[in-house]
Amino acid sequence: MKHFFIYLICMVALFEVSAQVTPEPQPQTDIAGGQARSAGDKKSIYGKLVNKATGKPIEAASVQLFYKTNGQKDSLADGMLSKPNGEFNFQQLPAANAFRLVISALGFKSVEQSINFSGGAKDLGNIALENDIRQLSEVIVSSAKPSLQMGIDRKVFDVSKSLLATGGTAVDIMKNIPSVSVDIEGNVELRNSTPQIFIDGRPTILTLDQIPADHIDKIELITNPSAKFDAASSGGIINIVLKKNKRVGINGMASVSGGTPDLFSANLNLNLRQGKFNFFGSGGHNQSGGIAKGQTLRQNKKGGAITDYFNQFSANERSRNFNSLRFGT
Repeated sequence: MKHFFIYLICMVALFEVSAQVTPEPQPQTDIAGGQARSAGDKKSIYGKLVNKATGKPIEAASVQLFYKTNGQKDSLADGMLSKPNGEFNFQQLPAANAFRLVISALGFKSVEQSINFSGGAKDLGNIALENDIRQLSEVIVSSAKPSLQMGIDRKVFDVSKSLLATGGTAVDIMKNIPSVSVDIEGNVELRNSTPQIFIDGRPTILTLDQIPADHIDKIELITNPSAKFDAASSGGIINIVLKKNKRVGINGMASVSGGTPDLFSANLNLNLRQGKFNFFGSGGHNQSGGIAKGQTLRQNKKGGAITDYFNQFSANERSRNFNSLRFGT
Protein backbone atom coordinates (compact mmCIF):
# COMPACT_ATOMS: atom_id res chain seq x y z
CA MET A 1 0.00 0.00 0.00
CA LYS A 2 2.87 2.27 0.79
CA HIS A 3 4.44 1.65 -2.64
CA PHE A 4 1.11 2.42 -4.38
CA PHE A 5 0.88 5.95 -2.85
CA ILE A 6 4.48 6.70 -3.78
CA TYR A 7 3.82 5.67 -7.39
CA LEU A 8 0.63 7.79 -7.58
CA ILE A 9 2.39 10.90 -6.23
CA CYS A 10 5.19 10.54 -8.87
CA MET A 11 2.64 10.26 -11.71
CA VAL A 12 0.76 13.45 -10.68
CA ALA A 13 4.00 15.47 -10.40
CA LEU A 14 5.16 14.32 -13.84
CA PHE A 15 1.79 15.32 -15.39
CA GLU A 16 1.94 18.86 -13.88
CA VAL A 17 5.49 19.44 -15.20
CA SER A 18 4.59 18.33 -18.76
CA ALA A 19 1.42 20.48 -18.76
CA GLN A 20 3.34 23.65 -17.87
CA VAL A 21 5.78 23.37 -20.86
CA THR A 22 4.16 25.07 -23.86
CA PRO A 23 5.92 26.27 -27.07
CA GLU A 24 6.59 30.00 -27.28
CA PRO A 25 4.92 31.62 -30.36
CA GLN A 26 7.39 32.78 -33.04
CA PRO A 27 7.00 36.24 -34.56
CA GLN A 28 5.74 36.32 -38.16
CA THR A 29 8.02 37.80 -40.76
CA ASP A 30 6.86 39.92 -43.70
CA ILE A 31 8.80 38.59 -46.70
CA ALA A 32 8.22 41.69 -48.82
CA GLY A 33 9.28 44.28 -46.27
CA GLY A 34 11.53 42.20 -44.04
CA GLN A 35 9.78 43.51 -40.92
CA ALA A 36 8.48 41.32 -38.10
CA ARG A 37 4.76 41.28 -37.29
CA SER A 38 3.35 39.78 -34.12
CA ALA A 39 0.24 37.68 -34.15
CA GLY A 40 -1.62 40.34 -32.26
CA ASP A 41 -0.84 43.06 -34.83
CA LYS A 42 -3.92 43.01 -37.10
CA LYS A 43 -3.88 45.95 -39.55
CA SER A 44 -6.40 46.04 -42.40
CA ILE A 45 -7.50 48.61 -44.96
CA TYR A 46 -10.63 48.35 -47.03
CA GLY A 47 -12.79 50.57 -49.22
CA LYS A 48 -14.92 50.76 -52.36
CA LEU A 49 -14.34 52.32 -55.81
CA VAL A 50 -17.25 54.09 -57.52
CA ASN A 51 -17.73 56.16 -60.67
CA LYS A 52 -17.99 59.82 -59.71
CA ALA A 53 -20.41 60.59 -62.55
CA THR A 54 -22.81 57.62 -62.18
CA GLY A 55 -22.11 56.29 -58.67
CA LYS A 56 -21.77 52.74 -60.01
CA PRO A 57 -18.99 50.46 -58.70
CA ILE A 58 -15.81 50.07 -60.75
CA GLU A 59 -14.65 46.54 -61.38
CA ALA A 60 -11.10 45.28 -62.14
CA ALA A 61 -9.37 48.52 -61.12
CA SER A 62 -5.74 48.17 -60.02
CA VAL A 63 -5.29 48.95 -56.29
CA GLN A 64 -1.75 49.00 -54.85
CA LEU A 65 -0.66 49.71 -51.28
CA PHE A 66 2.89 50.93 -50.57
CA TYR A 67 4.74 51.63 -47.29
CA LYS A 68 8.17 52.97 -46.39
CA THR A 69 10.88 50.60 -45.17
CA ASN A 70 13.82 51.43 -42.93
CA GLY A 71 15.69 52.77 -45.96
CA GLN A 72 12.85 55.23 -46.57
CA LYS A 73 12.06 53.55 -49.88
CA ASP A 74 8.55 52.66 -50.99
CA SER A 75 7.88 48.95 -50.87
CA LEU A 76 4.80 47.17 -52.13
CA ALA A 77 2.77 45.82 -49.25
CA ASP A 78 0.02 44.25 -51.34
CA GLY A 79 -1.98 44.71 -54.54
CA MET A 80 -5.24 43.50 -55.99
CA LEU A 81 -8.02 44.17 -58.49
CA SER A 82 -11.29 45.57 -57.25
CA LYS A 83 -14.19 43.14 -57.02
CA PRO A 84 -17.34 43.35 -59.20
CA ASN A 85 -18.99 45.44 -56.48
CA GLY A 86 -15.97 47.80 -56.44
CA GLU A 87 -14.69 46.72 -53.02
CA PHE A 88 -11.06 46.01 -52.06
CA ASN A 89 -9.36 45.01 -48.80
CA PHE A 90 -5.84 44.47 -47.49
CA GLN A 91 -5.24 42.39 -44.35
CA GLN A 92 -2.25 41.48 -42.17
CA LEU A 93 -0.29 44.56 -43.22
CA PRO A 94 3.31 45.16 -42.07
CA ALA A 95 4.08 47.16 -38.94
CA ALA A 96 4.12 50.64 -40.44
CA ASN A 97 2.18 53.79 -39.63
CA ALA A 98 2.25 55.47 -43.09
CA PHE A 99 0.89 53.93 -46.29
CA ARG A 100 0.30 55.20 -49.80
CA LEU A 101 -2.66 53.95 -51.84
CA VAL A 102 -2.40 54.08 -55.67
CA ILE A 103 -5.52 53.40 -57.77
CA SER A 104 -5.64 53.22 -61.58
CA ALA A 105 -8.37 52.07 -63.94
CA LEU A 106 -8.88 52.16 -67.69
CA GLY A 107 -10.81 55.27 -68.69
CA PHE A 108 -10.42 56.94 -65.27
CA LYS A 109 -7.92 59.35 -63.76
CA SER A 110 -5.37 57.82 -61.40
CA VAL A 111 -5.77 58.50 -57.65
CA GLU A 112 -3.13 58.55 -54.90
CA GLN A 113 -4.04 58.76 -51.22
CA SER A 114 -1.90 58.85 -48.07
CA ILE A 115 -3.04 56.77 -45.09
CA ASN A 116 -1.77 57.21 -41.52
CA PHE A 117 -2.91 54.92 -38.69
CA SER A 118 -1.26 52.86 -35.95
CA GLY A 119 -3.36 49.71 -35.92
CA GLY A 120 -6.73 48.09 -36.28
CA ALA A 121 -9.01 48.39 -39.31
CA LYS A 122 -9.17 51.47 -41.56
CA ASP A 123 -12.32 52.09 -43.61
CA LEU A 124 -11.64 54.45 -46.54
CA GLY A 125 -15.29 54.53 -47.57
CA ASN A 126 -16.29 55.22 -51.17
CA ILE A 127 -13.44 56.49 -53.34
CA ALA A 128 -14.82 58.29 -56.42
CA LEU A 129 -12.85 58.11 -59.70
CA GLU A 130 -13.32 60.75 -62.40
CA ASN A 131 -13.63 59.85 -66.08
CA ASP A 132 -10.48 60.60 -68.07
CA ILE A 133 -11.98 62.61 -70.97
CA ARG A 134 -9.65 64.06 -73.57
CA GLN A 135 -10.77 66.39 -76.36
CA LEU A 136 -9.24 65.47 -79.71
CA SER A 137 -8.14 68.14 -82.13
CA GLU A 138 -10.09 68.79 -85.31
CA VAL A 139 -10.04 65.92 -87.80
CA ILE A 140 -10.54 66.66 -91.49
CA VAL A 141 -11.51 63.73 -93.72
CA SER A 142 -11.08 64.32 -97.43
CA SER A 143 -11.53 62.01 -100.38
CA ALA A 144 -10.87 62.17 -104.09
CA LYS A 145 -12.09 60.11 -107.00
CA PRO A 146 -9.44 58.14 -108.87
CA SER A 147 -8.53 59.30 -112.35
CA LEU A 148 -9.61 55.93 -113.84
CA GLN A 149 -12.93 54.40 -112.77
CA MET A 150 -14.26 51.00 -113.75
CA GLY A 151 -17.87 50.84 -114.93
CA ILE A 152 -20.09 47.94 -115.96
CA ASP A 153 -19.32 48.17 -119.67
CA ARG A 154 -16.68 50.93 -119.84
CA LYS A 155 -13.68 52.58 -118.27
CA VAL A 156 -13.98 56.29 -117.49
CA PHE A 157 -10.86 58.47 -117.42
CA ASP A 158 -11.18 61.86 -115.70
CA VAL A 159 -9.23 64.34 -117.84
CA SER A 160 -9.29 67.09 -115.19
CA LYS A 161 -6.83 65.05 -113.08
CA SER A 162 -4.28 64.92 -115.91
CA LEU A 163 -1.57 67.55 -116.23
CA LEU A 164 -1.87 67.31 -120.01
CA ALA A 165 -5.41 68.75 -119.93
CA THR A 166 -3.92 72.26 -120.31
CA GLY A 167 -2.70 72.64 -123.86
CA GLY A 168 -2.18 69.85 -126.32
CA THR A 169 -4.78 67.67 -127.99
CA ALA A 170 -6.71 64.51 -127.29
CA VAL A 171 -3.75 62.49 -128.62
CA ASP A 172 -1.59 63.69 -125.69
CA ILE A 173 -4.24 62.50 -123.24
CA MET A 174 -4.65 59.11 -124.94
CA LYS A 175 -0.95 58.39 -124.43
CA ASN A 176 -1.52 58.30 -120.65
CA ILE A 177 -4.63 56.09 -120.60
CA PRO A 178 -4.05 52.38 -119.82
CA SER A 179 -4.99 49.87 -122.56
CA VAL A 180 -4.74 52.60 -125.23
CA SER A 181 -1.68 52.75 -127.48
CA VAL A 182 -0.75 55.67 -129.75
CA ASP A 183 1.90 55.46 -132.47
CA ILE A 184 4.14 58.24 -133.69
CA GLU A 185 1.61 59.29 -136.34
CA GLY A 186 -1.17 59.74 -133.77
CA ASN A 187 -3.10 56.60 -134.68
CA VAL A 188 -4.91 55.03 -131.74
CA GLU A 189 -5.42 51.34 -130.99
CA LEU A 190 -7.67 49.87 -128.31
CA ARG A 191 -6.94 46.23 -127.45
CA ASN A 192 -4.98 45.81 -130.71
CA SER A 193 -7.93 47.07 -132.78
CA THR A 194 -8.82 50.42 -134.29
CA PRO A 195 -11.65 51.94 -132.24
CA GLN A 196 -14.43 54.24 -133.42
CA ILE A 197 -14.28 57.81 -132.13
CA PHE A 198 -17.44 59.26 -130.58
CA ILE A 199 -18.04 62.79 -129.29
CA ASP A 200 -20.79 63.08 -126.67
CA GLY A 201 -22.12 59.66 -127.69
CA ARG A 202 -22.27 60.33 -131.44
CA PRO A 203 -19.88 59.31 -134.25
CA THR A 204 -17.61 62.02 -135.61
CA ILE A 205 -15.27 62.50 -138.55
CA LEU A 206 -12.80 64.50 -136.47
CA THR A 207 -9.46 62.96 -135.58
CA LEU A 208 -8.03 63.02 -132.09
CA ASP A 209 -5.41 65.64 -132.91
CA GLN A 210 -8.21 68.00 -133.95
CA ILE A 211 -9.81 68.03 -130.49
CA PRO A 212 -8.21 70.42 -127.96
CA ALA A 213 -7.53 68.85 -124.57
CA ASP A 214 -9.00 71.89 -122.78
CA HIS A 215 -12.45 71.07 -124.18
CA ILE A 216 -12.54 67.47 -122.86
CA ASP A 217 -14.25 66.59 -119.59
CA LYS A 218 -13.75 62.81 -119.57
CA ILE A 219 -13.00 59.92 -121.91
CA GLU A 220 -14.95 56.67 -121.89
CA LEU A 221 -13.39 53.45 -123.17
CA ILE A 222 -16.09 50.99 -124.28
CA THR A 223 -14.24 47.77 -125.01
CA ASN A 224 -17.33 45.59 -125.45
CA PRO A 225 -20.04 47.69 -127.15
CA SER A 226 -23.64 46.58 -126.74
CA ALA A 227 -26.14 45.95 -129.52
CA LYS A 228 -27.29 49.60 -129.55
CA PHE A 229 -24.02 50.64 -131.20
CA ASP A 230 -23.19 50.18 -134.84
CA ALA A 231 -21.68 46.87 -135.93
CA ALA A 232 -18.65 48.74 -137.23
CA SER A 233 -17.69 49.47 -133.63
CA SER A 234 -16.68 45.89 -132.85
CA GLY A 235 -13.10 47.07 -132.30
CA GLY A 236 -14.26 49.23 -129.39
CA ILE A 237 -15.44 52.81 -128.90
CA ILE A 238 -13.66 55.84 -127.46
CA ASN A 239 -16.33 58.30 -126.38
CA ILE A 240 -15.03 61.82 -125.73
CA VAL A 241 -17.32 63.80 -123.42
CA LEU A 242 -16.86 67.56 -123.81
CA LYS A 243 -17.21 70.07 -121.01
CA LYS A 244 -20.64 71.53 -120.34
CA ASN A 245 -20.61 74.74 -118.37
CA LYS A 246 -23.70 75.15 -116.16
CA ARG A 247 -22.71 78.28 -114.27
CA VAL A 248 -25.06 81.26 -114.57
CA GLY A 249 -23.83 84.43 -116.26
CA ILE A 250 -20.87 85.03 -118.54
CA ASN A 251 -17.76 83.00 -117.85
CA GLY A 252 -14.89 81.60 -119.82
CA MET A 253 -11.35 80.32 -119.83
CA ALA A 254 -8.35 81.11 -121.99
CA SER A 255 -5.06 79.23 -122.13
CA VAL A 256 -1.82 79.46 -124.12
CA SER A 257 1.02 76.95 -124.11
CA GLY A 258 4.22 76.37 -126.04
CA GLY A 259 7.06 73.90 -126.24
CA THR A 260 9.71 72.30 -128.37
CA PRO A 261 9.99 71.24 -131.09
CA ASP A 262 7.69 73.88 -132.61
CA LEU A 263 4.77 73.28 -130.25
CA PHE A 264 2.12 75.94 -129.69
CA SER A 265 -1.52 75.89 -128.66
CA ALA A 266 -4.13 78.47 -127.70
CA ASN A 267 -7.70 77.84 -126.56
CA LEU A 268 -10.64 80.05 -125.62
CA ASN A 269 -13.96 78.96 -124.07
CA LEU A 270 -16.86 81.34 -123.50
CA ASN A 271 -20.26 80.59 -122.00
CA LEU A 272 -23.39 82.66 -121.39
CA ARG A 273 -26.24 81.20 -119.34
CA GLN A 274 -29.46 83.04 -118.54
CA GLY A 275 -32.33 81.06 -117.01
CA LYS A 276 -33.04 78.03 -119.17
CA PHE A 277 -30.96 79.23 -122.13
CA ASN A 278 -27.27 78.58 -122.58
CA PHE A 279 -25.01 79.99 -125.31
CA PHE A 280 -21.49 78.68 -125.70
CA GLY A 281 -18.55 79.08 -128.04
CA SER A 282 -15.03 77.71 -128.13
CA GLY A 283 -12.06 78.02 -130.42
CA GLY A 284 -8.55 76.71 -130.51
CA HIS A 285 -5.34 76.63 -132.46
CA ASN A 286 -2.80 73.81 -132.30
CA GLN A 287 0.43 73.39 -134.16
CA SER A 288 3.22 70.87 -133.78
CA GLY A 289 6.38 70.06 -135.65
CA GLY A 290 9.55 68.09 -135.39
CA ILE A 291 11.44 65.36 -137.17
CA ALA A 292 10.34 61.73 -136.95
CA LYS A 293 13.29 59.40 -137.33
CA GLY A 294 13.17 55.69 -138.12
CA GLN A 295 15.50 52.89 -139.08
CA THR A 296 15.23 49.35 -140.42
CA LEU A 297 18.06 46.81 -140.12
CA ARG A 298 17.53 43.50 -141.92
CA GLN A 299 19.64 40.43 -142.72
CA ASN A 300 18.73 38.15 -145.63
CA LYS A 301 19.80 34.53 -145.18
CA LYS A 302 19.86 31.44 -147.37
CA GLY A 303 20.55 28.06 -145.87
CA GLY A 304 21.49 29.69 -142.58
CA ALA A 305 24.16 31.89 -144.22
CA ILE A 306 23.80 35.65 -144.63
CA THR A 307 23.54 36.62 -148.27
CA ASP A 308 22.99 40.37 -148.01
CA TYR A 309 21.84 43.21 -145.75
CA PHE A 310 19.07 45.77 -146.05
CA ASN A 311 19.46 48.88 -143.93
CA GLN A 312 17.07 51.80 -144.21
CA PHE A 313 17.15 55.10 -142.33
CA SER A 314 14.47 57.78 -142.57
CA ALA A 315 13.91 61.28 -141.20
CA ASN A 316 10.51 62.90 -141.82
CA GLU A 317 10.01 66.55 -141.05
CA ARG A 318 6.42 67.25 -140.18
CA SER A 319 4.31 70.29 -139.46
CA ARG A 320 0.73 70.13 -138.24
CA ASN A 321 -1.66 73.04 -137.89
CA PHE A 322 -5.27 72.84 -136.80
CA ASN A 323 -7.87 75.48 -136.04
CA SER A 324 -11.21 74.68 -134.45
CA LEU A 325 -14.37 76.70 -133.83
CA ARG A 326 -17.42 75.42 -132.01
CA PHE A 327 -20.54 77.25 -130.90
CA GLY A 328 -24.14 76.44 -130.05
CA THR A 329 -27.15 77.17 -127.92
